[in-house]
Amino acid sequence: MASSLALLSLTPAISRHSHLLFSRCPSPRHLRLAPPAAATPSPGGSPGPGVFLSPRALSQLDELAAFRYEHAFPHGLLTVRALSRGPEDDAVAEALVRLLASSFSETVRWAPAQRYAQLLTFVIRRYLHDRRGLAPHAAVLVGFYRPADSAGAAGDEGDEDGEGEGGEDEGEMACTAEVSFNAVGAPGAPPTPTPPLDFPYICNMTVKTALRRRGLGNQLLKACEELVNKMDAKRRVHLHCRIIDQVPFNMYRKAGYNIVQTDSILVWLSLQKRKYLMSKELPQASAASESSTKDFDDNILTY
Repeated sequence: MASSLALLSLTPAISRHSHLLFSRCPSPRHLRLAPPAAATPSPGGSPGPGVFLSPRALSQLDELAAFRYEHAFPHGLLTVRALSRGPEDDAVAEALVRLLASSFSETVRWAPAQRYAQLLTFVIRRYLHDRRGLAPHAAVLVGFYRPADSAGAAGDEGDEDGEGEGGEDEGEMACTAEVSFNAVGAPGAPPTPTPPLDFPYICNMTVKTALRRRGLGNQLLKACEELVNKMDAKRRVHLHCRIIDQVPFNMYRKAGYNIVQTDSILVWLSLQKRKYLMSKELPQASAASESSTKDFDDNILTY
């Protein structure tokens, strides 16, 4: 569970190296004008400019669009995909804002959780808007869950509770995580201990309260790792875990993550909880083994 100061990772993430978003190629015929990062008008009222992407970046965008990770549990099906940059995923993004705001406000003790969630909603909406525009340097993953007893009727009935904003066949929004693949996509203000910006980094990972303790968090972590391999990023992945969060820490250790660095005790002066910086060297995709999801708790929120 994250502390109230998890907002440090939700500051607007405009890269300090924004010029790197413009990839140079030898000939204009190899370039395609990508859609603007945001569909909303600029402050002046005109649409924002397009961004020229290299063939490799365009290939990575296609990889993100096609990415699907599925895992069938006895109790249901989890499907994880990347949140797109386009307006077709605006409803999903709005539901994701509510999920993140609810998760980050769970451990607040110094203010009414409802008021804090309202503040977080505004901040997270702006943050998510910026992060969606950083594809393919970063990706926001969204997991949808469909219980086993409703999987067969999914195509006919859809979601009556309004949670399936991603489409009638996707199910209820269940979890989310964010992955940055390089220095361009790295968060603008990463928490301490600071991870190396040019390596993949997993953050803002959470599972909906009602769906925890079912193994979804472990599979979401595997989805992040699989995407890192597919995006041809460096294979050493980093993440943070608070020292007090023993169950998520055990999950990360079982998944192969080791402690790289521990927060100084001085972070208490800023009212933060001490954290571990953990890392894992991913195996080649073909060599990745399927591990059991037993005894894994999904009460996870890294930042």
